[in-house]
Amino acid sequence: MRSIRWTPAAEKDLRRLDYGLQDRVRQALARLAGTGHGDVRKLEGVPDEFRLRVGDWRVRFRFDDDTGTIDVLRVLPRGRAYPD
Repeated sequence: MRSIRWTPAAEKDLRRLDYGLQDRVRQALARLAGTGHGDVRKLEGVPDEFRLRVGDWRVRFRFDDDTGTIDVLRVLPRGRAYPD
């Protein structure tokens, strides 16, 4: 089981969501941390960065294998979540 570490930007993104969506994001991350399951894809053109799909929202994150954590970078709507 991995632990979850939030960046300040990701915490701010999460606080802007309604409580139901916040709960869905937290549950999806907990499932990923506990079982490794989720709709995860490697981001192209961005080294070591992944996204977790939660409905129309995307959670951008990195795996930190040294500490065994998932570093959550951002929680954004689908259209804004990907680099140009």
